[in-house]
Amino acid sequence: MSEIKFGFIGGGQMATAIARGAIVSGIATASEIAFVDTNPKQQSLLVERFPGCQLLPTPQQLLTKCHRVVLAVKPQALPEVAGHLREMITPDHLLVSIAAGIPLSKLSLWLGTDRIIRVMPNTPCQSLQGASGITSAKSVTDADTAWCESLFGAVGKVVRVTEDQLHGVTGVSGSGPAYVLMMIEALSDGGVMAGLSRQAALELATQTVLGAAKMVQDTGTHPAILREQVTSPAGTTIAALSTMERAGFRAAVIDGVMAAVKRSRELAGD
Repeated sequence: MSEIKFGFIGGGQMATAIARGAIVSGIATASEIAFVDTNPKQQSLLVERFPGCQLLPTPQQLLTKCHRVVLAVKPQALPEVAGHLREMITPDHLLVSIAAGIPLSKLSLWLGTDRIIRVMPNTPCQSLQGASGITSAKSVTDADTAWCESLFGAVGKVVRVTEDQLHGVTGVSGSGPAYVLMMIEALSDGGVMAGLSRQAALELATQTVLGAAKMVQDTGTHPAILREQVTSPAGTTIAALSTMERAGFRAAVIDGVMAAVKRSRELAGD
């Protein structure tokens, strides 16, 4: 084996986010990371972002260079990729799939190995503030799981779940950034309606969401308790919350999560 510590099949946004996190955290240097991506434009981008990284022409060559491989391709492309890899995979190889909706049983059938970890990351990994659910096949060792957790921990928080619970991860954090972005958009629109400039409203809304999330994370206090602390009797906050509750804000969010979970199960064939 060469000095490559791990590699990616696929060099898109998630792969580049994970690679950046690994480099920033000291897990690997750029020269210790390899990519396989057939898109010339993406190849140029990878070389620009990660000077010294290794670009390899085929997935098979990647397997000869390193034992740890992240499958970072679209779910619909994974069967073809697996077909190219199957004959090259040995018991020494650890495969990490970030393809949504493809269960371990199907991955194992396609790849001919049980040494597979599934991870459901989300787009804030690009800002090293991601949230990832992780589940491992039975033959995966504790050392394998620990390595994978450290890799995805470099781009945010990691939570161990059962495979069935990955559908819940999809509903909460996989699709969740879209809900929060819609909240920021609506909050800033409210500010504009109240007379703020668009720039000021967006800056205030963004920082407010960021700050509230940071309070929950830093204090470990339940958000309901923190919410009570800012809700004065007969004040502005309770007036706003009362209006939002009558509009079904809380129920809409819960229903949205469950709709995402249902769709996740449908895509997985559950």
